[in-house]
Amino acid sequence: MELLAPAGNFEKFLTALHFGADAVYLAGQTHGLRAFAGNFSNEEIEKAVEIAHSRGKKVYVTLNIIAKDKDFVGLKEYVRFLQDAKVDAVIVADIGMLQFIRVHAPMLAVHVSTQANIINSYSANLMVELGAKRLILARELSLEEVAKIRKNVPSKVEIEVFVHGAMCMAYSGRCLLSNYLTGRDSNHGECVQACRWKYYVREVSRDDEIEVQEDERGSYIFNSKDLNMLPFLDKLQKAGVDSIKIEGRMKSSYYVATVVNAYRRALDMLPKEPTKELCDELMKASHRRYTTGFYFGDEEKQFLESSTPVQESEFVALVTKDGDGQNVEVEMRNKFSVGDELEVLSPDEENFNKKIVIEKITNPEGEEVDSAKVVQECVTIPCKLKLKVGDILRR
Repeated sequence: MELLAPAGNFEKFLTALHFGADAVYLAGQTHGLRAFAGNFSNEEIEKAVEIAHSRGKKVYVTLNIIAKDKDFVGLKEYVRFLQDAKVDAVIVADIGMLQFIRVHAPMLAVHVSTQANIINSYSANLMVELGAKRLILARELSLEEVAKIRKNVPSKVEIEVFVHGAMCMAYSGRCLLSNYLTGRDSNHGECVQACRWKYYVREVSRDDEIEVQEDERGSYIFNSKDLNMLPFLDKLQKAGVDSIKIEGRMKSSYYVATVVNAYRRALDMLPKEPTKELCDELMKASHRRYTTGFYFGDEEKQFLESSTPVQESEFVALVTKDGDGQNVEVEMRNKFSVGDELEVLSPDEENFNKKIVIEKITNPEGEEVDSAKVVQECVTIPCKLKLKVGDILRR
């Protein structure tokens, strides 16, 4: 199965590739559902495609807003640019946009977004007739339902599903809470995640408000757990899934590194199950409590709880030059000091989860300092491990 990772900006794009993604999905400056991510200029899209293709990887660009007529202004030029840039596919939710692309950029492959709510074989086959190369199925499906759709569509059509990350409380992400409460259109990439807020209710004949209390976990009545299917990749493969997708274009580079690294390793271990140590890796990135969503038809489904995410480790430094077995240059992301023990996050088996103790820190002026505390300053530390550019140190 293809491992598909999010890239909210260029650093996250490089991080996803470094840690083993087969493909990335990203947005340009318009028509994507993450308007507040860094996103990519046209020049950056061209550069990303060039880098990805040189490594045998793919780039998909999101055009997944629910489009109005005004959104088609300038779209012809943009999709032709994406076609000329040799983007591997675009991701769309709107059937009008799908048809528009087929007419104006016929060489551009189209993937139909989860926002299109594909939950049955008839919808799936209609999208195929309209020209879809890949179907990104709705998150509300069980594994059994996924397998049935896979069986009922042509084998040349690819099936993609989400396996990790934030879940939307609305049906396949079609939500109006953000629009209603803040005027920011969630279906045009401006969602403020109002479902994560704390709510009160008031009976119409009373003036006082009552806090909504589901149970001892809290009162975040619309809030979802995070999806985590790492232990069940073999079942997704058996269901005929072609691509597994990680959510998180708004998440940090450290999140992308940790999650992509775990899923890459788990995929490479198939048909063996991932180890407990590998499953525990996903506790080290920022997350809410995990769920398997609707895949197994659990009663719990997207069980409601506190919106506050947690993580068990901290991104401390990014390796910016290959190490020579004696020293390595790193870019500080969170303060660290002489005497600290740090853990290595790396796709390299020789270095993954190895520990190093910071014996000395040398600043850019060649001076020894007790701590690295200037944000994104590059410092040199002794390190016998031959770390590579893109590796991460964490606490």
